[in-house]
Parts: sequence; C-alpha cells; structure tokens
Amino acid sequence: MKWRRWECMRSKLGGRLALVAMLALALAQVAVPQAAPATPQARPPQLHVVSHRLANGLLLLMVEDHAAPVINLQMWYHVGSKDEKPGRTGFAHLFEHLMFKGSAHVPPEQHSRIIEAVGGFDNAYTSDDVTVYWETFPSNYLERVIWLEADRLGSLKVDAANFQSEREVVKEERRVRVEDRPYGRVFEDLYAAAFTLHPYKHTTIGSMDDLNKARLEDVRAFFRTFYRPDNATMVIVGDLDASEVVRSVEKYFGGISRPAQPLPRVTLKEPPQQSERRLTKSYSNAPLPAVIEAYQMPALFTPDSYPLNLAARILSAGESSWLYRKLVYEDRLAVEAAGFGNFTEDPNLFWAFAIMNQGKSPADGEKVMDAVLEQIRTQPVGAAELEKAKNQQIAGFILGRQTVQSKADAIAQYAVLGRDPERINSELDRYLGVTAEDIQRVAREYFVPQRRTVLVIEPPKAPEKN
Repeated sequence: MKWRRWECMRSKLGGRLALVAMLALALAQVAVPQAAPATPQARPPQLHVVSHRLANGLLLLMVEDHAAPVINLQMWYHVGSKDEKPGRTGFAHLFEHLMFKGSAHVPPEQHSRIIEAVGGFDNAYTSDDVTVYWETFPSNYLERVIWLEADRLGSLKVDAANFQSEREVVKEERRVRVEDRPYGRVFEDLYAAAFTLHPYKHTTIGSMDDLNKARLEDVRAFFRTFYRPDNATMVIVGDLDASEVVRSVEKYFGGISRPAQPLPRVTLKEPPQQSERRLTKSYSNAPLPAVIEAYQMPALFTPDSYPLNLAARILSAGESSWLYRKLVYEDRLAVEAAGFGNFTEDPNLFWAFAIMNQGKSPADGEKVMDAVLEQIRTQPVGAAELEKAKNQQIAGFILGRQTVQSKADAIAQYAVLGRDPERINSELDRYLGVTAEDIQRVAREYFVPQRRTVLVIEPPKAPEKN
C-alpha cells in the first residue's frame, strides 16, 4: 500500500545526489591539488527549534517557516526492525501499513484520503531504528491533521481482517522488493553473516516464515509496547504559530495515557569481529558475478562517524569516487561499483561492492577494492579530495533546508537518534573539523580484514542439457 514512499525517497535522494555529484565534478575540475583548501563560506540557515513535552511524554518540536502556507508534520516512533523479537520479524514494517487501516473515528484508508482531499499528501516508512509517518498539507488544516494522528495513536483498529490483509500486502512487497528483484537477497544474506547477536542481523522487511507464523495477539502486543506517547516525537515545520500548535497538541494528545511498564530497549551489543567472514551465494536473478565487502563501524553521531562519513564520500560517492573511477573507468572490471556507510543508532556496516563485467571474476573486483582501501589507509587524502568531500557535505546540508519536509526530517533524526534537536545547527561543523589525518586514522582502524564480511556472488549455473 505504501510503496510510493520508496519512490518518493528515491526521487528526492536521486535529485539531491545529482546536484551533489554535479558540485563534486565541478570542484574536481577546478581544484588545484597543491593549493591549500579555501575555507567554505556557504552555510545552511540556522533554525530556531521550539520544543514542548507533554505530561504523557510526547515530545513536540516546531519550526516556524512562513515562506509558503504549507506545513510538514512528522510522527517518529522510536521503534524499528531492531526492536523485534526473534521469530517476530517484520512487525515494525507491518505496523507502517496497519496505521492506515482505520481508528475509532476514521474509516480504513481514509486517513490518506482526508489529506489528499485538502491538497496534501502523506506516507510512511520503516527503518532499523524508527517508524515514521508524515503529511505535507496547507497550513490552515493543521489542527485536523493533529487530530488524525492522535486518533490513530489512541484508538488504532487492529482486528483480524486488517491484520490478515496487510500481512498479505507486506508478503507481496517482500516478493517484489527482495525475492524477485535482481540481487534482492544480497543484503539479507550479508547482514545475517556480519551480525551474530545484534538484531540488525535481520532486515526490516522481515522473513516470510515469521510473517506466516505471526498471530493477531502478537501484533497487538507489539502496538501496545511501542506505540505510546512517550515513544513518539512530533515534528511540525512550516506556516504555524507555536503557541497555537501547543494548545492543539495538548488538546488531542494530552488524554492519551502513558503505559506504566517501561519501554524495552535493545541492550545487546555486537561483539568486535576478530577474523574475516566469507560466504558465497548464487541467485537465479543475479546474472553477473559480484562481490561485497562489509566492515564493522561505529554508530551514528559517534566521534569516528564523521571522518568515516567523509571517507565514504571519497571512496564511493558518485562516478568521481575512488572505487567507481578505478573499477569502472580505469580497469573496466565492473559495470557498477559503489559503497555506503550505513550509520544507525547502534554500530553498523560500511560496505563496498562491485558488479563485475562479463568475463571478470569477483576475485578481480576484491583485489582492486582492497587496493583502493589500502590507499586510504596508508596515504592521507589530498587537500582537494578532502575539500571536495566537505563541499559535498555542505551541499547536502543546504539542500536539506530547502523544504519544510527536509527540515523536519533532519530535526527528527537529531532528536530521536541523536537525542538533541539542536544538532540541526551544529552538525555541519563536526564534518568541517575533520582532517586528513582523522580520515587516515579511522581507515586504519576500521577498514581491516578482521573487521569485514565478504560476500561473493557467483552467477547461476546453466541447467545441464539432457
């Protein structure tokens, strides 16, 4: 039902990355490696975040922006797939769907219809750490939208019919996005091998077996446990009056009680990896060989995450990155090469991958990836490369202030995962303070064989002829 969230995210992300890539290319063309990098002058505007916490624990964050009569409202529930119990995977994602199936005063599917009828749009998504619901709409309908969100938190309808229908929707989504998509099962297998204890070892979509075994009471218990005001953060950005918003939120959310039992939190810590792990897979829908290297790395907002994030940009952000340039352009070993630092609430993985050209082996790709990572471990990145990475970061922060939704996205992430919404005004400086020595130091610590899991993908064997 809510697959359009992915299309929205992909479109938004693609647009941002296109602009960042253009900026990076321009910087690469004009940079003089011998010159000292100029101090970047561009900065995103400072935001004044107004906060209010209700007696039941709900945190309300607001930013007034009167550029247009539009508001973006987001509800962040601090529950994701990492909060699921073994044998009960996929529940967080299932509730992303169930939250649109009706409440005491709103019939099934009418939440979105009401938003669309006033000229707005809404959607939701689930990640490892959070489940998020959002709406963008004309500002004169703000009180109505606050009421809608309060109604489904306070009186969601979770019955057998809704549960069974949405379970089938989620199962079909898994088929389309994991089982039938080329290389769709790669990260499921990679994470299952890279993590031994921490629940990041299972992916957000959940397993088909767990979805089939789920019972209605299990699902209701999940809702009672995590969908509560003291586990919710509401962020509202746009054409608003903060004092009026506080009154409306108190009016509609203030009567929702906070459960007596404490919120359960994941306390398992993944033990440091002591030796390389390797596995080989073959998938019927993966026609070309490939290789992925995944390295254990620290969590989002930890001190080492900032130089690691810039290292990830240098290594894998766009076609001018070291991995793409070497594997695709120079050596012509791969049709695609990239990487990503998956920074989350708990420590996660940096991974680099290459999909090989016909006739080239995963071993060829692995050898070159290792050489590129060895370079960043043993040689400080040049002044021009570091400045380019920082300028990409600046561009991302500036683009992240262009819409009410992107502002709300950032504020909520800093509040829920960073525990401080004021990071919205200070986070960029943490990146700009990174030195070439910092990048080399974290590369030496984290991009080492004993921290990695290597997944080799071999093409399926042709059926034997009779």
